[in-house]
Amino acid sequence: MPWPGASFSALFIHAGSRLFLRHTMSPAGPSSSVTSVTSVALGSVDDMRERIRRKRQLKGRQVDAQALAELRVLIGMPPQGGHRRDLLIEYLHRLSDAYRCLHDRHLVALAAEMRIGMAEVYEVATFYHHFDVVKGDAAAPGLTVRVCDGLSCTMAGAADLLARLPALLGAEVRVMAAPCVGRCEQAPVAVVHQNPLPHANLESVAAAVRANATAHPPAADTGGFDAPACAQASVTNGAVDTGVAPAYVGLDAYRQAGGYRLAAALMDGQQEAEGVIQAMENSGLRGLGGAGFPAGRKWRIVRAKTGPRVMAVNIDEGEPGTFKDRTYLERDPHRFLEGMLVAAQVVGIDACYLYLRDEYHGCRALLQQEIDRLRAEMPFPLPQIELRRGAGAYICGEESAMIESIEGKRGEPRMRPPYIAEVGLFGRPTLEHNFETLYWVRDIVEKGPAWFSGFGRNGRKGLRSFSVSGRVRSPGVKLAPAGISVRELVDEYCGGMLQGQELYAYLPGGASGGILPASLADLPLDFDTLQPHGCFIGSAAVIVLGQHDKARDAALNMMRFFEHESCGQCTPCRVGTAKAVRLMEAAVWDNTTLEDLNQVMVDASICGLGQAAPNPVRCVQKYFAQEVR
Repeated sequence: MPWPGASFSALFIHAGSRLFLRHTMSPAGPSSSVTSVTSVALGSVDDMRERIRRKRQLKGRQVDAQALAELRVLIGMPPQGGHRRDLLIEYLHRLSDAYRCLHDRHLVALAAEMRIGMAEVYEVATFYHHFDVVKGDAAAPGLTVRVCDGLSCTMAGAADLLARLPALLGAEVRVMAAPCVGRCEQAPVAVVHQNPLPHANLESVAAAVRANATAHPPAADTGGFDAPACAQASVTNGAVDTGVAPAYVGLDAYRQAGGYRLAAALMDGQQEAEGVIQAMENSGLRGLGGAGFPAGRKWRIVRAKTGPRVMAVNIDEGEPGTFKDRTYLERDPHRFLEGMLVAAQVVGIDACYLYLRDEYHGCRALLQQEIDRLRAEMPFPLPQIELRRGAGAYICGEESAMIESIEGKRGEPRMRPPYIAEVGLFGRPTLEHNFETLYWVRDIVEKGPAWFSGFGRNGRKGLRSFSVSGRVRSPGVKLAPAGISVRELVDEYCGGMLQGQELYAYLPGGASGGILPASLADLPLDFDTLQPHGCFIGSAAVIVLGQHDKARDAALNMMRFFEHESCGQCTPCRVGTAKAVRLMEAAVWDNTTLEDLNQVMVDASICGLGQAAPNPVRCVQKYFAQEVR
């Protein structure tokens, strides 16, 4: 090591085909005349060039030319300015549909093509349940049969299907459990790739696999459906409705029945926006996705924000037991679309994003087809309308997680404030609505707010679309007055209980809404009526249990669902749901430890999933204590 005052010099010498480093060191002080000269061979010139070439290459996986070409066939060449970042999940779907998996070579190509990091693409792809990431030369999974293991399907025999199908179908077919697929009235349900099979049994699933019937059947636009005429009536009867693609009301038939007159009147100034908002407020319509926020007030709040404004429509419908949105969408899509256009015009919306759950393949096809027809045939200008596809994540039913997913990210809820009405999709003020809320807009305005608020029982006002499943004769969507009790709903709309079954318990609001005993079957079902009993109505998904069922089994089914669907962002939910499942599997519950978990999840979880997960547990502890001691 040189001492203080020493001098050092270096010189690269090119001699023949080799390169040398010559360094000279002269010490300071009395012996400064002594000089040390050393030459070190660095290798040939070609060696040095190869080292430089290797350093210039990018680290990590390099883009495979064939993979890039295959990708571009599906998503096209990059437009000027590059691919939009928010379309990442849409592009992943195109790859998954084409190859039934996501090969890592395609993910590398997609990251390069979109000019984003490979880690970013990978973390999004692995977040969603419907994407299978395959590494290297591994083969794509074979044909996949998903059997719903939601509570209604489990009560109808899904466990037996899951146990026996693998041996029947063979190793070439992958059989797996899936959370609620939104067809609870037709339980049990199996899905062969994208083809749902209602009232599934071993023979029907095997026949579909043999026939390679993997696509959702198309629907015809020749239907005749009048939702207002179904008020206080049964909309569907899942016990006899065995189809999955009912004929729907197409654009021509909808317009002939007066459709889009309201939207046109708003566009040309014949209908005032303020009058529409007042009708919404006077009707008492509240958000029908679960939160129950007054719709008219929400319109005023977002309308007052500085533009540009956007709309995000939640059609994810992932709450177990819920299928009302699908029922209306696959029969009468334009009533919803007109409600969306009316809201957009009144609030001043520039772009509408429709987030549809991935399991609804038939709805996606017909909705995209009808949106395209609107663009081509409407006599007035439309806002930008984009249909976005979920990818199997219940958490994306939460409004801010849905917005993250629309932006092409992991569906993780945002911290609030700010609220999405101020800073929402793409940082803009956002009007977020559930499908059914918009579905009733036209009828409320045209028939008057008193038409909607004129329905009701037990002091409540309005209509509710109940998704009823479980031990009843006629499961399905029941358009009943708000405030009806579950006893009235079962007797008047569902044909009573199944033969040999007696009402024992019921879930009034899907997985999150808690469980109530038959002794409380006369409570009014509506917003704010069930909270004193530790429950809420949510999306009005009513699952009915008979005397041979156990509330503890229903609660365990729900908690396993929450464990599976937790996004993992916050520890209380991620760990709490898993710990709760282990404790609930015991013959005798450790209620003290369970309640500690319950309280932590309620107090510290970021979003409603973790906060509501303890509801079924607490209801069992309160109303069905004899089952767990």
